Amino acid sequence: MTQACIRVAEPVLDGREAEYVLDCIQETWISSRGKYIERFEAMLAEYCGVAEAVVTNNGTTALHLALVAAGIQAGDEVILPTLTYVATANAIRYCGAIPVFVDSEARYLNVDVSRIEEAITPRTKAIMTVPLYGHPVDMAPIKEIADRHQLMVIEDSAEALGATYRGQQVGSLAKCSSFSFFGNKLITTGEGGAITTDDKDLATYMRFLRGQAVDPNRRYWHPEIGFNYRMTNVAAAIGVAQMERIQFHLQRRKRVSQWYFERLEQRQDLLQLPYAAPWADHSYWMYNVLIQPDVAVQRDAWMDELAKVGIETRPVFYPVHWMPAYQQYGGNFPVANDCSARGMNLPTHGKLTESDVDYVCNQVVSSLDRMSGRRKTSVRKAA
Repeated sequence: MTQACIRVAEPVLDGREAEYVLDCIQETWISSRGKYIERFEAMLAEYCGVAEAVVTNNGTTALHLALVAAGIQAGDEVILPTLTYVATANAIRYCGAIPVFVDSEARYLNVDVSRIEEAITPRTKAIMTVPLYGHPVDMAPIKEIADRHQLMVIEDSAEALGATYRGQQVGSLAKCSSFSFFGNKLITTGEGGAITTDDKDLATYMRFLRGQAVDPNRRYWHPEIGFNYRMTNVAAAIGVAQMERIQFHLQRRKRVSQWYFERLEQRQDLLQLPYAAPWADHSYWMYNVLIQPDVAVQRDAWMDELAKVGIETRPVFYPVHWMPAYQQYGGNFPVANDCSARGMNLPTHGKLTESDVDYVCNQVVSSLDRMSGRRKTSVRKAA
């Protein structure tokens, strides 16, 4: 792969990030205590429309903390889509629980709700949803299933901050929802995560576990086994600056996605585009496309061709049941297998210009036309 001139993701750090980080350094509050941690939590909770947010040192630890605090234990089963990032399943296994994979639907790449109920057994304790690439999950029927079987709904919302479902923010739709603030996310703290919830007791328990389960009334006394999942004040300072401009970051992502739609919708003979459901407001963390089934081009070979002309891409996640550590939990998941094989994420970040998107789209179309033996054409912004 040649050095990419258009990266698949880049953070946008053009607010007050440097000012707030310098403030931490000058005040020497650089570890896991400081004013920015509580401020960041309050901003996240208010944005998501919930009572509490608990920040952590990354998105995976956030999800694990949520599962532990919610009582998921060894031998319990948690239903989840196999088409997700491996951390979703890893957090379940950290608890000693068993991931029960279900297939996805092909339009929005989210869990196939019709497959959930058949996966429930007497050991099932929770349904874990994943709004993949920023498209929310259809939560109403999932909640109906969960209520009928007395199950919790926990959402791995790592990629979907800013998305809404029927007017409600992702982060307010489940018992608890986890987020990631890795450098490629809508907002970033470098590394970082959070759990949002309306359950104040659950939030208090998560903060207790997050800091090595130290007794709040007795220093260096630990009545339970806890974790060191704390976010630093420096990371939270970056997060506060990012949250101050979250609408800018979100609108910039949506503008980039609109540029893609305007140029690629004329070539849907080649590509399935990531349109949102009528009930969804997609945050477009990543703009993902799928090669149409009748286009005889291998996804990985296509990615290699784009890399040669300076465009970095990334594949749609491999289904988790493909991974060696999870093959024992496998099954028949044809949609996830197919979408993974045909899917790719195009560059999606707030630094992209309209000219960048023009270049990417023309290379995307010309390479697919050439590799498939179809007509050669360029794409232009729709009139």
